[in-house]
Amino acid sequence: MKKVINNPNYVVEEMINGLIKAYPEYLKRVDNYNVIVRKSAPNKKVALVSGGGSGHEPAHAGYVGYGMLDAAVLGEVFTSPTPDQIYEAIKAVDAGDGVLLIIKNYTGDVMNFEITKEMAEMEGIKVESVIVNDDVAVENSLYTAGRRGIAGTVFVHKIAGAMAEEGASLEEVKRVAQKVINNVRSMGMALTPCTVPAAGKPNFTLQEDEMEIGMGIHGEPGTHREKIKPADEIVEHMLNKIFDDMPLSENDDVAVMVNGLSGTPLMELYIVNNKVNDVLKSKGVNVYRTYVGEYMTSLEMAGFSISILKLDEELKRLLDAKANTVAFKVL
Repeated sequence: MKKVINNPNYVVEEMINGLIKAYPEYLKRVDNYNVIVRKSAPNKKVALVSGGGSGHEPAHAGYVGYGMLDAAVLGEVFTSPTPDQIYEAIKAVDAGDGVLLIIKNYTGDVMNFEITKEMAEMEGIKVESVIVNDDVAVENSLYTAGRRGIAGTVFVHKIAGAMAEEGASLEEVKRVAQKVINNVRSMGMALTPCTVPAAGKPNFTLQEDEMEIGMGIHGEPGTHREKIKPADEIVEHMLNKIFDDMPLSENDDVAVMVNGLSGTPLMELYIVNNKVNDVLKSKGVNVYRTYVGEYMTSLEMAGFSISILKLDEELKRLLDAKANTVAFKVL
């Protein structure tokens, strides 16, 4: 295992400390908990809380700030955060207007966030939740009931966060978050495995000339393995899976996210995006916004995912609204 770390048991603790020291103007930590909150939170608005296992940076702490999340809860690497951590996050950001939990669809995340929702409600805090399930690759697995939540979650953070900044009610913020979930689809692929520091060895193996299509962000199995193909062929296959699940019509408006899993150069992500945009254009679909970069990673895994969000006028307005976070800015 080659990693720039100290002790595998303290990677999350040391990462959090380094993150706070890098961006003290944006972020602060809740004492004694793996919870990152906004440095200057507003007094009154619906608060957004998300999180999950570490190893997906910049998700989710990188999206804490104006126009997106109010708190992120960090579990250990690829491990769901515990209910006590989530509970402290809710208490830290609740300003009386309620809290929306944005949960990726993994069994541990869903269970722990829902347990915490009940705990907070017993204390008189208004809490709602949504579950993101944008991955079209795999319907049910050892890790989920239903589809997995992957990079499309970032669109939920952005749009629900913008709605909350406008002063909308908890019900309205939940409504628009669910609207994003209903209209976003994603699919990923991998060229290499990744290594959880505490395990010390790759979590799966691929031959030098192999790729896995539909790979999950924790190394969960995809739909199949095959010989590596040219980028354009990979993109066409992944987009066809997305279109099968969410058909697009001529003159539809979409936002595109080409997300690197951490080990893929930007050069290659732009090659992917070139084909994604060409395919959409050939269908008469208007690409309203494009995002290329690392938004939800998987340690050092090489690979990428494509997310397509179908837009209406409300979603366009909220997507374009101001956001100022470490990893996502609209100024």
